[in-house]
Amino acid sequence: MTGPPFLLFSLTALAVVVSLVCSSASITNNEDDYHFTQIKIPVILEQSTVRLQSPEFTADDVSEPGVMCGIECQRKLPEPRPAELERLLSYETVYENGTRTFTKIHLEGVTELRNASSSVDDKAGNLKRRKRQVYGMDGRFVITGKHYITNYPFSASVRLSTGCSGILVSPRHVLTSAHCVHDGQDYLKGTKRLRVGVMKLRSKRRGGRQRGGRRRGEKRRESEVGNEGDAATEGELLKREHKRKRKNRFRRDTDSDQSKQPVFRWTRVKLTQVPTGWMRRAGKEISADYDYALLELKRPHKMKFMELGIVPAVKDIPSGRIHFSGFDNDQLGKVVYRFCSVLEESNDLMYQYCDAQKGSSGAGVYVRQRDQEGKGKWKRKVIGVFSGHQWVDVDGIQKDYNVAVRITPNKYAQICHWIHGGASQCKLT
Repeated sequence: MTGPPFLLFSLTALAVVVSLVCSSASITNNEDDYHFTQIKIPVILEQSTVRLQSPEFTADDVSEPGVMCGIECQRKLPEPRPAELERLLSYETVYENGTRTFTKIHLEGVTELRNASSSVDDKAGNLKRRKRQVYGMDGRFVITGKHYITNYPFSASVRLSTGCSGILVSPRHVLTSAHCVHDGQDYLKGTKRLRVGVMKLRSKRRGGRQRGGRRRGEKRRESEVGNEGDAATEGELLKREHKRKRKNRFRRDTDSDQSKQPVFRWTRVKLTQVPTGWMRRAGKEISADYDYALLELKRPHKMKFMELGIVPAVKDIPSGRIHFSGFDNDQLGKVVYRFCSVLEESNDLMYQYCDAQKGSSGAGVYVRQRDQEGKGKWKRKVIGVFSGHQWVDVDGIQKDYNVAVRITPNKYAQICHWIHGGASQCKLT
């Protein structure tokens, strides 16, 4: 059915996306009720770095989720002591040539946000999934227009060659999920030659005239063919010239049509950094909280990136929504955007029903925040990483949620340290 109702729905969907994502007008009516919370960021110092045996790169991507410790379970877990926290935030670095190092860190000014998770109406838990990671009616928006895909904020979303998504957080860095590169025991097979794809418009110029030569496929001029003109009439020469021009015009038109379609521009990853907290030896209850990794590219991507941010409680921000875009497997080559409210929050995780499919894992979860202690401009800032679908133990009952790992002050300090190599630029703005 492609009649007027379908057209009306498409126009309505586009209007919703434009108004929610691309417009910088009003935020919400409760904007004035939002108070900026000043957050202290600890300092990460490197104590020692040792070289480890090169990884085997033998792990397979695990598609089926396990059962993780839920909010009630997490409340019973003891708060990590500073020494334990330092162990969890120490990290491995894998380089492009296959070598690997382990860096032990020391934390100064340790702080954590103790979030009082809100209870949620159990009606949400009774929703039936029609598709994996999609709850009820599919609320995703498939972004197809080249002017949207290749412009911020959608252009900050990237695709990993391992099949996950990620988000640009600096001119050379991509934030993604740890499970997109490491299964908790070893690095995935595809990470040995890991690449990151950025959506850009196809180059309009293809081929061209060589210096001192002619265009590819162009026939030689009369002056270049000796006495050819003696054997051909003037009319035949004009016909040949006219045919050549038509052929070149057709080639230019074809190239112009192809340039309208965005394509992935792939860049090799120089190094990958994963926190020790993700490793299985840390325990399943802890590892889910540290499902994030940072990738450094071999060359800058020259696209606008999204800054890091921290939100103590999503329900306290204007509109109370989170947003993220990724490359879901059922929409190959297209950016898929969604937004939703967070149903429950813990100190390290956000539980929600943002519709998603496999391939969106690793996408950056962002909100709108003010700079300069709540007095500056509104900006989109990454406050978490979408981890994917999980079965969560809630009071002995297994419920399925889509889960995102939140950026806490300690994680912010670590990721910022990875990006800048020091604490001088790791202060919230």
